[in-house]
Amino acid sequence: MIRLRRTTRTVASDTSEGRPPMADEAEVLGELQRLRIRVPQVTGALAASVDGLVLAQDTSGVEPEGVAALTAAALGVAQRLADATGQGVFRELLVRGSRGYVATYAAGDTAVLTLLAEDRVNVGRLHLEGRRAGAKVGELVEAAAAEPVVRTRGRARARTTSTTDSGLPVRTPRPTEPGPLPESALQPRTAR
Repeated sequence: MIRLRRTTRTVASDTSEGRPPMADEAEVLGELQRLRIRVPQVTGALAASVDGLVLAQDTSGVEPEGVAALTAAALGVAQRLADATGQGVFRELLVRGSRGYVATYAAGDTAVLTLLAEDRVNVGRLHLEGRRAGAKVGELVEAAAAEPVVRTRGRARARTTSTTDSGLPVRTPRPTEPGPLPESALQPRTAR
């Protein structure tokens, strides 16, 4: 498993609502809904960036933004604990409460999958399906990150045309014509 890294880089489209850009939220949401069908005791599913921003969610009765933020905090602690004890890189985290479970799975390098489940869930089945769904969500997020981002519906997205050695897209600056500076830019500023 690859070590998760915190990043401010987002995956795809809409930053105007305070959410990270999402490549294809419908595909990720579809995967969350299919998981809930496969494991009926799962009461909620949420995909988030490792920074705690919601990518897609299928939850009720909880605040998705709050759960995503708490997941990011728990992820940081889990990563440190795994490192400090020599257990390798983060793969999953399971919390058992008196009324059920909260399970978090790595979803690629930049996302996590958090599941809420009833206390009567088969934990082995939860892990099996959670790991599969986490891998699928990770693939969707990473595939979206690899695609060039374009302008749609009046919202500007980063334009990428090349990649670094690590395969991450590089933002291409817009060409600008150097022009003469206005006279006011050449004058020293004085206190008024």
